[in-house]
Amino acid sequence: MKQVISDRSSGILLHISSLPGPFGIGDIRNGFDFIDFLAVSGQSYWQILPLSPTSTIFGNSPYMSFSAFAGNPLFISPQYLYEQGLVDAEDLQSPLFSNYFVEFDKVAAFKQGVLKKAWDNFQSSTEKSSFFNYCRNASSWLNDHALFMALKQKFNQEPWYKWPVKLRNADKKSLLVASLELEESINYFRFEQYLFFTQWLQLRSYANDKSIKIIGDLPFYVGGDSVDVWANQQIFELDVKSREPSHVAGVPPDYFSETGQLWGNPLYRWNTRKGEVKKQLYDWWSKRLSTIFSQVDIVRIDHFRGFESYFSIPASDKTAEHGKWKRGPGINFFKEMSKRLGSLPFIAEDLGVITPAVEQLRDDLGFPGMKILLFAFDGNSDNPYLPMNYEKNCIVYTGTHDNDTTIGWYLDPDVPVESKIQMKKAANNDADEISTVHFDLMYLAMSSTADLCILPMQDILGFGNDCRMNTPATIGENWIWRCAPDNLNTDVAYWLKEQTAFYGRLPRNQESVNNIELKK
Repeated sequence: MKQVISDRSSGILLHISSLPGPFGIGDIRNGFDFIDFLAVSGQSYWQILPLSPTSTIFGNSPYMSFSAFAGNPLFISPQYLYEQGLVDAEDLQSPLFSNYFVEFDKVAAFKQGVLKKAWDNFQSSTEKSSFFNYCRNASSWLNDHALFMALKQKFNQEPWYKWPVKLRNADKKSLLVASLELEESINYFRFEQYLFFTQWLQLRSYANDKSIKIIGDLPFYVGGDSVDVWANQQIFELDVKSREPSHVAGVPPDYFSETGQLWGNPLYRWNTRKGEVKKQLYDWWSKRLSTIFSQVDIVRIDHFRGFESYFSIPASDKTAEHGKWKRGPGINFFKEMSKRLGSLPFIAEDLGVITPAVEQLRDDLGFPGMKILLFAFDGNSDNPYLPMNYEKNCIVYTGTHDNDTTIGWYLDPDVPVESKIQMKKAANNDADEISTVHFDLMYLAMSSTADLCILPMQDILGFGNDCRMNTPATIGENWIWRCAPDNLNTDVAYWLKEQTAFYGRLPRNQESVNNIELKK
């Protein structure tokens, strides 16, 4: 396997939804400005969360979606639609949105109105060849996606396994009738994806031209109420009659949870003895990987351990206590995907309770793992998250989207005082100055031997837990944080580039910290 990270380098973790912009949520137009910020601050990577559509039904989580292939229509830039002549200036007169958090319902209502107007105008356009070409090239997943979304709309967002039996079971004749009946709606949902992918691929090209690589995120499992399961029922463990999952995903009881975690995602039929089903499963994964690698340069595999072994829980259980570990597809899966798709630069999310077998799979594949500094300070000198214990082929983070911010961690009364003292000692700074704690952790990350250092934007700016992105196993104020426009300024860019240069993480084509310039 080709080495994923070839040079000592650094980057920023910031989801596109958190970018500053005028329409209530970060969008692709704002991504161009952030690429400029990354370039002038000496960064080489931009790490994002999944680009999949989100829904209030799933708490707006990018890790639970109706589709593993589609892009999020909320990220489509209204400004670019105006420049294309698809909407008028008055269509961009939006409500007053917050600069500090995403109001998802309000944003969705506004964006849907703009997209519907763009669709109305597009239908009278004489130049549609690029749209038809896109639909043809993406047909392997787009047709199912558009029909699924049209049916969801028809049935008031009911889960697909509650639909009339023939549609639930994807009966071909019934689907043909539905396709004719819902043709207008289906074409609209195709149009959404055409706009998203057209804009996104321009952004990716711009990033690469600026020597910035985008790190995407691939959830291991998909949602039960998704087109992925509905259109590919044979590759998931489903009940024959109800078509709901017979077994679901989760993790067993541990120190943090006496009853384990019951995630509820349907399981893949990795261990089927039916050759045709296995082929269909691998075909689906091949299409999925091909799609995400068309969007990004490197892919972080969430729950990487599922490829070595996965936890199977009877769907009727209320807790994860009686689940069983089952063998995953292992290294043969990656060999097959490489044979089909070529070199696949992956990052293994190897956090939590990881067995030697999972570590062996990761190392045999040559994938870099993740080191989270907030996990390092438990008093044990052999803690794998302490910088002195790193191998070079890894990626160090101060924290991730699922953690406290550094300042939030330090202020948390539930974090043992001893852990905070150990962190200060590791940073060789015994001054109890809360406002500079994030500098201590950034110093440990940047100065480490890890090939790549990724810093959450919140930690660069020294923000507290009011700016935390997600608190796992909770529903509420997650995924809403936005970076206000004033925070991405020249002073921050200059300081970050200076730090990046000092720790030897600048791109090879940048040898000085001078000539900082940001677009106004």
